[in-house]
Amino acid sequence: MSKYEDRECNAGKDFTESTKEAKYEYKGRIINLRNDDILLPNGKGAQREYIEHRGGVAVLAMDEEGRVPLVRQYRYPLFRHLWEIPAGKLEAGEKPEEAIVRELREEAGLVAGKMTSLGEIYPTCGYSNEIIRLYLATDLTYVGAKPDEDEFLEIKYVKIDELYEKCLSGEIKDGKTVVAVLKYVAMRRG
Repeated sequence: MSKYEDRECNAGKDFTESTKEAKYEYKGRIINLRNDDILLPNGKGAQREYIEHRGGVAVLAMDEEGRVPLVRQYRYPLFRHLWEIPAGKLEAGEKPEEAIVRELREEAGLVAGKMTSLGEIYPTCGYSNEIIRLYLATDLTYVGAKPDEDEFLEIKYVKIDELYEKCLSGEIKDGKTVVAVLKYVAMRRG
C-alpha cells in the first residue's frame, strides 16, 4: 500500500452529524446564532455553534470593453474599506435572481440584458450556512445607482485582466470577488 492509499481508508463512510437539539442563542434581522447539541458519527455528543444566514448574491458585471464595476465600501467587522463586485444579502422570501437584479441596480446603477450563473460558494462553512450565488452580467445599460440609505459606496471600473491580476496579487481580498473573477477567467480560457 502506498503512503497515499491509506488516506482513502474512510472513503464511502457516512460521517453525517445529526441534531439532537437546536438552541438559538440570538435571533437578529440578518443572522441567527445557534448552539446546537449534536450526535457525532461515533455516537458521542458534541456542540456546534453556527450562524444562520439567508444567503446572498454577487455579480461580476462586464461592459462591452471588458470593464467591471467595483464598489468600495467600509466593512465594519474588518475596520477597513474593501473593493468588491456588487453584492448583497437575500431579503426574506426573495429569490436570488430577483436579488441580483436589485443589487446591480442599487450599487452600480446597471441593468443587465443577460445574466449567467457562475455557481455558488460557501464562504464560511466552518461556522455559517451562508451561500452566495455568483452571476455574470453582460449587455449592460446604465440607469443610475440608488444605494440603500445606509450604504456609502464609491464606484470605479477596472478592466477584467487588471482585476484578475489584483486578485492574484492579493490586492483584492474579498472572497466572492476573487472567486467570481477567477471562475470567469478560467471559463474564458476554456
